[in-house]
Amino acid sequence: MSFSKTSETPDIRPADPGDRRRWFALAIVMTAAFMDLVDVTIVNIAIPSIQHDEGATFSQIQWITAGYALAFAAGLITGGRLGDIHGRKRVFLIGIGGFTLASALCGLAANPEMLVASRVLQGGMAALMVPQVLSIVHATFPAHERGKVFGLFGAIVGLGAVSGPLLGALLTEGNLFGLEWRPIFLINLPVGIAGLLLGSRFITESKAPRALRLDLVGVALVTIGLLMLVYPLTRGRELGWPVWGYVSMAGSVVVLALLVAYERRKSARDGSPLVELSLFKVKSFAGGIAVQTVFGVALGVFFLVWTLYMQVGLGWSPLRAGLTGVPFSLAVSTAAGLSVQTLVPRFGRKVLQAGALTMVAGVLLYVWEAERYGLGIASWQMALPLVVMGAGMGLIVAPLTDAVLSQVPREHAGAASGLINTVQQMGNALGLALVSVVFFGTMSDRLTPASIGPAYVDAFQHALLWVAGVMGAIFLLMFALPKRPAQHLEGADGTDGADGAGGSSAAGTEREPALV
Repeated sequence: MSFSKTSETPDIRPADPGDRRRWFALAIVMTAAFMDLVDVTIVNIAIPSIQHDEGATFSQIQWITAGYALAFAAGLITGGRLGDIHGRKRVFLIGIGGFTLASALCGLAANPEMLVASRVLQGGMAALMVPQVLSIVHATFPAHERGKVFGLFGAIVGLGAVSGPLLGALLTEGNLFGLEWRPIFLINLPVGIAGLLLGSRFITESKAPRALRLDLVGVALVTIGLLMLVYPLTRGRELGWPVWGYVSMAGSVVVLALLVAYERRKSARDGSPLVELSLFKVKSFAGGIAVQTVFGVALGVFFLVWTLYMQVGLGWSPLRAGLTGVPFSLAVSTAAGLSVQTLVPRFGRKVLQAGALTMVAGVLLYVWEAERYGLGIASWQMALPLVVMGAGMGLIVAPLTDAVLSQVPREHAGAASGLINTVQQMGNALGLALVSVVFFGTMSDRLTPASIGPAYVDAFQHALLWVAGVMGAIFLLMFALPKRPAQHLEGADGTDGADGAGGSSAAGTEREPALV
């Protein structure tokens, strides 16, 4: 997850540097952001246990993760605008309350269908909660304190990346109170309730006096178009690829074309479209959006098939799988810091392209090791390709958002930031749907117990080759990004280069260089 704000207008009340309650408010919104981030990573490690215990089909497994991403993506920009219109505190509290309720429903799910529906609800509530986080920070803290605040957010993101899989493994394998995988969701209940109670007391309300209007028709068209594409991809293999699936996928293109036409009319009519189409006239933004989307596809494919490979194919426990991923998480965090602080200011776009090629090298090394060692591969043997892949990913993720935003007009920075995170989540949902094709599609419908391991190893290698190809495409798309770095400029009001309320594109990026 990346933190963005989708509003574009100044806050109705300024920050009060003397108000000590702002630090309590910061702790609350950071905890909520951490809860969302961990919830995304914690589920992957428990997927095989959910499949085994609930008898979930392959497509239901995909929807447990893709449903969350799709609902989150569809509601992200609207969630930010609801906060601008009705108050960031109010919408944040509704979001965290709904997220907590949805977590309880996930933990109490009686069957896979209820779990999928609850995950969709959870993603929708996250779309209300997450956009308010940095909006509340901007409304609560003066500009000179935000660098420190975003540094804390960066630490939280790194901690969530490392702790999510491990926490999921411990909770799943621990089988607390005989609840098996359910504590990975139920753990959100005390955290969410505390956030709801403390947030109502310590968070200061803020609104945008000239907030953009809601574009519910745009949200509906985006959601319908994506569902028409994603649903046939996830169900197609199980249903024998029926004709209606191809018709639906072709129809999704028509719906998305209708979205573009509608957004043009809405932009001319009231200036508040869901998607600001004029942004795509900026070459770096258009290319960057393509990079973000395709990168989301690659990550969606990799993380799901990686988990299935280790736990189902190799028969490893959740804890062993979680510990195996630690070198990857550490490499991502280390390379991300090095990329932003040292490399991008000197070498610009080449750092991101080097990251893409490094990821390709790590993926191909992983394919080679999976082939050579087969079912006998050990965790330590995976460490090298995971570190190489993690280093490549770290070189990309930290500076990418600023690179995409670097040539966007200041007045559209908030809308552009929200759109970046939206398409990343959409790409992730599409990648999860494609697992049916690139992973499950290589297997026989009837696997004997003895053939499961080899089949999953072969499918894993096949999926990784797809990931390597996608990363190669990302390398080429990155030529559309600006070449060299330049520092963000501060506005006349002392805020960062994006504007008072619509500002930072991602945690920790407000004082970081952007590519131009």
